[in-house]
Amino acid sequence: MEHILRCACGAWTMNSKHACGSTAITVRPLKYSPEDKYGAYRRDVKKEDWIQRGWL
Repeated sequence: MEHILRCACGAWTMNSKHACGSTAITVRPLKYSPEDKYGAYRRDVKKEDWIQRGWL
């Protein structure tokens, strides 16, 4: 693998599976598209999550 990945336990690795047994994921952000059909839905879900956590 060529990219640095992040494990669910917070460790960084170059392998798709970390020693803790979790699958590592890429930390690159999603591509931006001005024609994002689902952006409003994602923002609504994020806002509800922030309200539940007391951040808003």
